[in-house]
Amino acid sequence: MAHAFSHAAMILILPYLNGIQQPGSRSVILTRATITRSVTLLFILVVDSSHPHLITASVSGGSQIDEPLLYSSRRSTSLSPWTAAASSAEAAIASSQSGQYLGVFSERHVSVPDSYTKNRACFLQTIAITTARDAWRDGLGDLSTDEELLTRKAHQKRCDALFRAGKLQDAVKSYQHMMDLCDETTNADYFDWSNDFKQECSALCAANGDAALAASDYDQAIDLYSMVIDLDSASDVIFANRSQANLSKMLWVDALLDADKVTELNPSSHIGYQLAHAALRGAQRYDEAMESFTIMLSKWDDAPEAEIRDLRQQYVCPSEAEDAIRRAVGIELSNAPLRLLNTSTGILCDRAAQLDSFKTSPEYKELLSFITKRSDLEMERIKEVVAMHFRCVLLSHRWEEMEVLLYHIQNKGVRELEGHGGIAKLQSFCKVARDAGYFWAWMDTCCIDKSNNVELQESVNSMFVWYRHSALTIVYLSDVPPSSQPGALASSVWNERGWTFQELVAPKVVIFYQKDWSLYLDDRSPNHKESPAIMKELEGATGIDPQALISFHPGVRNARQKLQWASKRVTTVQEDTAYSLFGIFDVHLPVIYGERKQSALGRLLQDIVSRSGDITALDWVGQSSEFNSCLPADIISYATPPCSLPSLSEDEIQTAVSSLRNIMAVDSASKLYNLLEDMNAPLFANSRLRLPCIAFRVTEVKRRRGDAAHSTYGVKANGLRNLLITTDETLKQFSRVKPTGQTFFLVRPWDRRLLELPDFSDEVESAEEWSESESGLDDTDEWSSNSSGEEESSVGSEVHSQSLRLMVHLGQAFNALLLAQQRVGEYKRVASDHNIIAQVKDTASIDIMNIRTLDIL
Repeated sequence: MAHAFSHAAMILILPYLNGIQQPGSRSVILTRATITRSVTLLFILVVDSSHPHLITASVSGGSQIDEPLLYSSRRSTSLSPWTAAASSAEAAIASSQSGQYLGVFSERHVSVPDSYTKNRACFLQTIAITTARDAWRDGLGDLSTDEELLTRKAHQKRCDALFRAGKLQDAVKSYQHMMDLCDETTNADYFDWSNDFKQECSALCAANGDAALAASDYDQAIDLYSMVIDLDSASDVIFANRSQANLSKMLWVDALLDADKVTELNPSSHIGYQLAHAALRGAQRYDEAMESFTIMLSKWDDAPEAEIRDLRQQYVCPSEAEDAIRRAVGIELSNAPLRLLNTSTGILCDRAAQLDSFKTSPEYKELLSFITKRSDLEMERIKEVVAMHFRCVLLSHRWEEMEVLLYHIQNKGVRELEGHGGIAKLQSFCKVARDAGYFWAWMDTCCIDKSNNVELQESVNSMFVWYRHSALTIVYLSDVPPSSQPGALASSVWNERGWTFQELVAPKVVIFYQKDWSLYLDDRSPNHKESPAIMKELEGATGIDPQALISFHPGVRNARQKLQWASKRVTTVQEDTAYSLFGIFDVHLPVIYGERKQSALGRLLQDIVSRSGDITALDWVGQSSEFNSCLPADIISYATPPCSLPSLSEDEIQTAVSSLRNIMAVDSASKLYNLLEDMNAPLFANSRLRLPCIAFRVTEVKRRRGDAAHSTYGVKANGLRNLLITTDETLKQFSRVKPTGQTFFLVRPWDRRLLELPDFSDEVESAEEWSESESGLDDTDEWSSNSSGEEESSVGSEVHSQSLRLMVHLGQAFNALLLAQQRVGEYKRVASDHNIIAQVKDTASIDIMNIRTLDIL
């Protein structure tokens, strides 16, 4: 009988176990309880301090129920009453379910020592150390003998106790276990309590979950929201919050499941689709992400709330995002070749195919899925993704026999081609580019349709820009064998070719490869332009200074220096001598193959002089061009360094100015200064040069005896010292005594630098940098404070000084041009094998009558 009613008896004594032991003491509880009319049980429980978790209970018959007699030395406060109640209830449940009579309890689990057995004479039950006193007041003392009812009562009290102890997860698990054990009828009996418990527990879990989410404690938030969901109390908000926490943890699948649940619970809301879009995007399921985003936009469009419709205005539809990406692609490809080789497929792609390839790439889909708000249309991420995808590798090489042309690879994969020479070079180039992580590559032999004049024109004029904007330029040195020693690069024929000039200076990143496609000098640095050893080789081989090799600036500035760098390079096609320099000088001219070299070079030099006003392009020795006699027939004429004459120091100039003040009228010098200051820049058009100059009429030409291959003439001119001129041309001899009908002039092309003013090209750039703060407009007070007389005196003195300084410069030796009159007002330059160095006899002899603008054919 004791065994049969042990559970009821055990429950009765739970309210009085209160952690009664202390070290070195033994406490005893004596309880008499009537279970039924015929059965009374007497419980004697002993708690020994030497075994603080061991409680021994003995049971025997009795006749009535009394209040318990409690003997203990002091009350324990080690655990809260609610925790104790939960532990006590747990003990009862464990006893009823397992039939174990003795155990050692911790707060969370039961373990049964092997030293105790079930057939112990007295009824033994292990329970927790502390208890909740209200268990008795809640009616547990009025129990039936229904064992299942007792178990449910214990579960119920355990749930309440765990909840109040703040152990929400344990409370929910206990509740779920309890409900799993009960059938529908039993659950109905506990309907009110169950609803109250779920509502109260769910509210607390949700509140704590929100707090955890706000604090970025995503694991805790997920656990708490999951409890609410396990209690069947979750709304779409709970699933949305848990989805957000899962997104933060990058748990894309879980986040998507919760997002779908949000949509199921609230189909009219956009939240579920918004969360699904984020989850699908994170899972790299971009197509599905965009579908979800599109549905979300439609929900916003149909929303009755004005604030939702206003929110919609912040977002863009996918077509707007596609347009933004397309614009970025257009800008990026404007600096790229028209056709590119796809290094993955080996297929040659035009602009349309390049864009289509990008649109099918994960990078494009990812980018499109990220562009959701209107502000995203301007984000740098678009430019960065587009630029990264369309990074292009260009090849610089020397053309050889059997190069691959466009028709060889159209509609074919490069890797499918068979052969040697150009095919092997192309395949190796694509492989190197692909292995380096680039999608696109370009090679001039096969990526230009040379039969299409429009495409050829654009390619020639854009090639410098293409190399400048390349992510990498690979230089293939077919004549440099593997494992070459330093100096092999300098000896390569690649340095002598016309087109390789711009292919060297335009790119920012260059890597040199040897014949077997191994790195030159085994230099594995990402940019060989940062290698001092390689740059030193190139400087010696090309004559280009290191700064220009690394950071070359295209344009007409320093035109004479650039012409000298190009002067010894050769091209297979004669017109390419000029066409290969279009990018160097940043000019855009028609490409007319068949026009011959002199015409092509003449048009280029004509454009340089016209745009810059720089007369240094006229500084050459050799044969005159048929295009214009002031230009050379061949670019090799610029190989000789420009004429460099001694210049005066500032002290020497000041000394000369002081001397001139005593012998020259200042007014005359000022008139000459003003006239020269107002001179226009040289004008070059239609093969005719209008050259502002200081002209000295030749009065005598007399041939000297010497080498028959070259004629040397003694020349006299008004105002100039006598000089010698050597030329291949035959000059008609004359003198003052025996004059000729043809007129000759020795001229000094006008150079604004003689006024100590900047070149025309420099003046344009300085004007762009000019600002109002530098203009002196804010110095009104200071200006006004000076007397007009003092100001005029100061200005006049400065003008006189500038005029005299000009006369000193004009008195120095200069590089002259010999011009022969053709028709009235038209002249031709007489080419010379050496620079013609002339000097005025007397500075005072120069007057305004010498200032002219001559038309040169």
